[in-house]
Amino acid sequence: KSGTEDGHDYVDLGLTSGTLWATANVGAKTPQDYGNYYAWGETSTKETYNWRTYKYGSAGYQLVKYCNCTSMGKDGFTDSKTTLDLSDDAAAANWGGKWRMPTLEQRDELRNECYWVWTESYNNSNVKGYIVYKAKSSSDKGKEIYKGEAPSLSYTLSDAHIFLPATGSRYNDDLSRAGSCGHYWSSSLDTDSPSSARGIDFSSAGVLNYYDDYRCDGQSVRAVIPGK
Repeated sequence: KSGTEDGHDYVDLGLTSGTLWATANVGAKTPQDYGNYYAWGETSTKETYNWRTYKYGSAGYQLVKYCNCTSMGKDGFTDSKTTLDLSDDAAAANWGGKWRMPTLEQRDELRNECYWVWTESYNNSNVKGYIVYKAKSSSDKGKEIYKGEAPSLSYTLSDAHIFLPATGSRYNDDLSRAGSCGHYWSSSLDTDSPSSARGIDFSSAGVLNYYDDYRCDGQSVRAVIPGK
């Protein structure tokens, strides 16, 4: 860790914006714990994740907040909100202080400026996911080491990094793809299809740039402290 904010540790990955990333998911006690799952725009966990239980919408995508499309808004509702209000930000609501859910820009910065290594067992925990290292050279920035590939020997767990476990996602009462995929919310709406939101999505085969998820799904949250 590089420091602590309101009882939660963060790492400085040397990012251009100065953004600091938490060492663990919201609701997790250690970096390898999955932590809590949240629907996008909700700040509490629940038993069932679907459109019937979603705070800001219902079956048929009848959205009542964060909507720029009349056909998806209830009775034609639209607003200009494309980023979560702090009251709807799971990181801010649960951790307080300077903690926030990452924006789409902060997600892309993490993807493009760090060195990503898939592991089958983070720190001998048998938990799968990506180790995201502070890049040691410009040629390592944005580089991904997939399952079955050998990472550079110059990187070890003593170097600055965060670990993103492959937490899967929740829909209805089920947890799916845990151990094979990771799904993490950003605070940014998918403005092309407001029934969905943007995030960090990955598998052992790579990190996806343009993958969106339905807002009613239960997904992980990794908090950040925005740069100054």
